[in-house]
Amino acid sequence: MYSSFQCRVSGEEGPSAAASGAGVTGSGSTTAGGGGGGSASGTSATVGSAGAVGTGDGLPFRRGIRLLETGCVENVLQVGFHLSGTVTEPATPSEPEITHKVAISFDRCKITSVTCGCGNRDIFYCAHVVALSLYRIRKPEQVKLRLPISETLFQMNRDQLQKLVQYLITAHHTEVLPTAQKLADEILSSNSEINQVHGAPDPTAGASIDDDNCWHLDEDQVREQVKQFLSQGGYYGSGKQLNSMFAKVREMLRMRDSNGARMLTLITEQFMADPRLSLWRQQGTGMTDKCRQLWDELGALWVCVVLNPHCKSEEKSSWLKQLKKWGDMDVCPLEDGNYGSELPNITNALPQSNLAQDSLSRPRRTVFSRAVEACDLHWQDSHLQRIISSDFYMSPSYQREGESLLFNPQGLPLWLDHVPTACARVDALRSHGYTREALRLAVAIINTLRLQQQRQMDIYKHQKKELLQRGATSTTNLEGWVGHPLDPIGCLFITLTETCRMDDDSTMDTGDGDPRPPVYHHVPVWGSPDGGESYLTLALEVALMGMGQQRIMPEGLYAQDKVCRNEEQIVAKLQELDLDDLLVQTLRKQAIQLLEAGPFSGLGEVIHRESVPMHTFAKYLFSALLPHDADLAYKVALRAMRLPVLESSAGSGDVGHPHHGISIVPSRYPRWFTLGHLESQQCELASTMLTAAKGDMLRLRTVLEAIQKNIHSSSLIFKLAQDAFKIATPAESPPDITLLNVALELGLQVGAVCVCVRVRARARACVCVSMPACTNNQKLKHSTLSFYVSFSYAV
Repeated sequence: MYSSFQCRVSGEEGPSAAASGAGVTGSGSTTAGGGGGGSASGTSATVGSAGAVGTGDGLPFRRGIRLLETGCVENVLQVGFHLSGTVTEPATPSEPEITHKVAISFDRCKITSVTCGCGNRDIFYCAHVVALSLYRIRKPEQVKLRLPISETLFQMNRDQLQKLVQYLITAHHTEVLPTAQKLADEILSSNSEINQVHGAPDPTAGASIDDDNCWHLDEDQVREQVKQFLSQGGYYGSGKQLNSMFAKVREMLRMRDSNGARMLTLITEQFMADPRLSLWRQQGTGMTDKCRQLWDELGALWVCVVLNPHCKSEEKSSWLKQLKKWGDMDVCPLEDGNYGSELPNITNALPQSNLAQDSLSRPRRTVFSRAVEACDLHWQDSHLQRIISSDFYMSPSYQREGESLLFNPQGLPLWLDHVPTACARVDALRSHGYTREALRLAVAIINTLRLQQQRQMDIYKHQKKELLQRGATSTTNLEGWVGHPLDPIGCLFITLTETCRMDDDSTMDTGDGDPRPPVYHHVPVWGSPDGGESYLTLALEVALMGMGQQRIMPEGLYAQDKVCRNEEQIVAKLQELDLDDLLVQTLRKQAIQLLEAGPFSGLGEVIHRESVPMHTFAKYLFSALLPHDADLAYKVALRAMRLPVLESSAGSGDVGHPHHGISIVPSRYPRWFTLGHLESQQCELASTMLTAAKGDMLRLRTVLEAIQKNIHSSSLIFKLAQDAFKIATPAESPPDITLLNVALELGLQVGAVCVCVRVRARARACVCVSMPACTNNQKLKHSTLSFYVSFSYAV
């Protein structure tokens, strides 16, 4: 069981106090037993920060507030660090009035155990626990306070103690008498275990200062709920609930609650016990996309856990041992989503490339491999510590040998770690509540990427002539940042934009399930020598760098699908940005650099044959740049129209012929399982350019040539012809002749086309351009200009 307190109300404190480990003293709060009141008040520090996602009236928090405000909480008594009371549920037409006994124990601002007579079986606190907790926070003067029971007993003499025990047994003889007699027998026996221990336990006295304290977590209930959600298979609701539990783990980590790792361990144990894993492995089939995404999030969360900057070495050793144990299990899902061969390989009879042989010899990597590797990372590096601890860390005036690698020419610090690993550090800092430190490291990583991009452009300038003559390059990035298991670009983007987000009422969830898009504003980068640089411009810049990275298509259906999905997710985030002058300036600068970066950029002049296409990314760039720099927008989009893997397989024949281009590459290893999706994105990019170029004959001709050169699917060319016709003939305005000509040429490229252009001219003639004979060659008497384009498609 965990807190359902998420919705903030006036009078309750935010999460900062709980994160700092200090209780918040509310007005009129009192203490008992040397800190009872402080601990109860400390509960308020987590109100609004540790509960279920959402703000609906049916949540336990809202129901608890209603119970409190309607006077349903009574008989509240605090004995030391133990709070008790009764909460009455009002009668309803279908249910009678019910009174529940509630008991809460707390220690150093954390609820350590709860008991409620309602029998609630959920990982969140029930409404009755919420009501009693808020009663203690809001009405401290109405709570009866007593010392811990051991202190009270110490003040009694023998007769008083005997009277207390006898009255207690008399009042509850049916429940207490057997236990009382058992304890009496043990106390009277000199050899009993109870007599070997000095003193006696006191549940109201609180824990020792040396004891660990953590929020109450009902482990059995967590296991049961995860097991139940997993048993529901691929249903939407179960995935949503599990994602909510993952969000709860991240929230615990941010609050530096030790239960975060505990809860994640419980979730992982149930995931590993899922009987479907054995079934999928035996059948050699892949799991559903929804299930794969849950496993990916599970692996990413473990990376965050083991990269906790302040975790103890024994904790990390324990996690490492457990992660290796899970990873060694046969049913543990692999990182690439496969259990061996994902689909029968129809190219087994063909010679396999070295790439295929390399893939077979690679070590087995599971969803936990990244977390296992992260266990070897540490935070003791002095340069890293200076980066995350100061906004004004610069290179010294006198640099020792080797220090030039730690700073850029402007003196700003660099972090030369493997990019996904460096971003995992950022995600870990952010996840554990170190927001400022995460921002500092993110800025250092971006400065490193900038310097790397500049050096790559310098290298390309020296090789440009040779590469352009060859028309091909072997330079590529085998590990792309988009679609990577650690999501480095998404991590940096979220970290940077979070600090620029305006959290006002207009951007909050309206409760109808359709939250309004976030609103961002520029926040200057602390310590930056460039006064015009903000965290928002950095977020845009790093997203463009990552999306424009030239990278090879990964192996396997899931890995390729993940690349496409992650790309679309980043584009969706970029579209939330309201492009002002600063952002447009960043957009133009980065687009130009990507065009001039050669084989190191997916938009360079010469790229690797198996590079991931840039169609989705270019479509965003085109739409964003078009109102500000149309020439650059078209240059980017036209460059991105290529699909090299098809170009090299299509041969040197007439690519405009409908039967020359094919949409599969049977001899390629590994196969492009997402090729159909990529070609459709290529078609959408072309359609977007056609729409924007309407009325501009020169641009339309350029776009048409790019389509004829790069699109090899007859069905997609036919679709573009239809799109061009629809765009050219709007319902309430004159048709566009230039775009109709494009539709005609695209139609001619596909197959038979009959185009009847009917005009009211002086000669009243019907001009027919056709492959078969036109059936509409009579004179017309229409008074308005009209175009009828009829495509007869045959393959």
